[in-house]
Amino acid sequence: MSSTPGTPKKLVRSRDDKWLSGVCGGLAEYTGVDVTLIRIVVLVGTVIGFGSLLVAYVVAWILMPAVERPQPPVVIQQPAPQPGTPPEPPTPSA
Repeated sequence: MSSTPGTPKKLVRSRDDKWLSGVCGGLAEYTGVDVTLIRIVVLVGTVIGFGSLLVAYVVAWILMPAVERPQPPVVIQQPAPQPGTPPEPPTPSA
């Protein structure tokens, strides 16, 4: 997620760097920390905290929006002429 200098960063789930839902990937993009380090911290924190970080992960999965995909441009094509029909004459421009 690259942000321009004038726009604030948003904490969103990553679509590119994800294993389960993209929470760790999104957090890594937001903070600028390596995603592997964040995953290790979540894993160790889950084991030491008896699953409390797992609950926090699921809550973040629910609350964090997914990154928005850019919409592809809409291309309007002229219908192909039917075989055997004469082409339309060009319209004069005023």
